[in-house]
Formats: sequence, C-alpha cells, structure tokens
Amino acid sequence: MADRTAIPEEAGEALPAEAERLLHAAGAPPRLLAHARLVCGTAARLLDRLDPHLPGLDRDAVLFGAAVHDIGKTVHPAELAAPGRRHERAGEELLTGLGVPAHLARFCRTHGDWDRDGTPLEDLLVALADKVWKGARVEALETRVVRALAAERALPAWEAFARLDDALAELASGAEARIAYQTRHSAAR
Repeated sequence: MADRTAIPEEAGEALPAEAERLLHAAGAPPRLLAHARLVCGTAARLLDRLDPHLPGLDRDAVLFGAAVHDIGKTVHPAELAAPGRRHERAGEELLTGLGVPAHLARFCRTHGDWDRDGTPLEDLLVALADKVWKGARVEALETRVVRALAAERALPAWEAFARLDDALAELASGAEARIAYQTRHSAAR
C-alpha cells in the first residue's frame, strides 16, 4: 500500500506563475490548489515523455490549461466534492473577465468537452492529464490523442499509440497516493 503521507512527485511541480496568481485571486481552496498541482505535474510529465515527438506544441498553454482547468469550481464549490459541469463555462468566463486571453481560458471548457470534432491537441492533452493523474484510462480520449499525434506529426497510428500508451501506463501508476494527497486538503476556503 502507498504511503498516504507522501507528497507525490506531480504535486511538487510548480504551477505556472500566472495560473497560481489567478487561482489565489479566485479564492481557490487547498483541495483545488492540490488538484491543480497534480494535473499540471501530470501534464508536464506527459509532455516530457512525448515532447521529442511534439515539435510546435504550445507547452506553456498546456501547462497553464492543466493548472486552471477547474478554476470555475471557485464559482460552483459543490463541484469540488460532487460531479458537475457548471464549473467549465464559469471558469472560462471567470478567466476572460480577469483578462486572460480566450485561447487560454478555453481549457476550462474543453477539458470536459474534449469529444468535439476539431479539438486541438493541446486541449486533448489537458483533458488526458485530468484523467490519468487519478489512474483513469479513457479509451475514446486516448484514441483522439493518438489520431491527433499521428496526423500532426506524420506518424503511423500504431507508433503514436505505442508512445502514448507507454507514457500513460507509467503516469497512471501511483494514482492511489495522488488521490490520497488531494483528499488530505480541505475543500473549504
């Protein structure tokens, strides 16, 4: 069994400074900040595993999106402990109201709405990090990422799949410790 007091590697990942500032300005509770660190750290590790194969990918946008994707839960705090989707649009509106460009604020909406045609690879990677940090493997999402990787990088689909699958298998391990870490943090402000 994993040590429930350990701090997962992903949680030690620094948030992008602007994302951290925005989360604090919005009154993010400790649990949301812990979640942001875990998802951002997972996204960073995923990008590190795939980066040689992703020239031109906007890494900074992915990390920013991974950090702020749930900021709308400051507007809908019940969604910190229960399922819900109202935080997605609310987060996008909150960020644009704070002067964040639409191309960055969109991650609040697209992390839960990734199954639309034409969803950019950056958005798919944020959604994927938001799943795999807790050990979840979502075949439909992974298939979209594989297709995007293969199309954008001129790779055979099997090669894109193999690279992604190896990275996700590694990233999904240790989910119990990450979930325990997040749960230790209060959902109250």
